Formats: sequence, C-alpha cells, structure tokens
Amino acid sequence: MKFDISTGISIAAIFVMIYCLFLVLKLGKQVPGGVVGKNWKFLTFLVVLFTLGYLTTPFFSLLPPQFVTLMASLIFFFGAIYVVITVKLIYRIIEELSA
Repeated sequence: MKFDISTGISIAAIFVMIYCLFLVLKLGKQVPGGVVGKNWKFLTFLVVLFTLGYLTTPFFSLLPPQFVTLMASLIFFFGAIYVVITVKLIYRIIEELSA
C-alpha cells in the first residue's frame, strides 16, 4: 500500500467515522422509542455501514477499478439516504419543540 495524501485523508476519515460511531452508540441509549427511535436505529446502521466502507478506502489502490467505483457509488447513495433521514429527524424535533 502506497502512502500518499489520499491515504492520509482516508485514515483521518476512518478515525472521524469511528468517533461518530462511538457517539451514535452512546446517544442511542438515550433516544426514546417511536419514530425517533426507529430513525435512530437506521441512522446507526448507516454509520456502521459508512465506517465499514471507509475502512476499505486505504486499500482502493489494491482493488479492481470496478469494485472501487461500486464502493464509491454505494457510499454516495447511502450518504444521500443518511442526509434525508437526518434532515427529516431534525424537522420532526423542531416541529415537536414548536408545538
């Protein structure tokens, strides 16, 4: 594995994702059930999925280009789903606080 700026950024991203995973799991114990709890469980699943995906990024140079393209596409797709769920969850929280 060749170490370059991309590898360094990937390693930094992995540490950030591991930290996020820790926070998501810690906060998950305080999240109530219902719609918020259901969304939180799905967000937790996505953070686990992202963390696993990010763990592969330092090895992209060793993988076939088709696999790298597929991994990047999946990360983008699930990232978009993550953003939608997060925005909807924040919207619901703001609605509840405004009521």
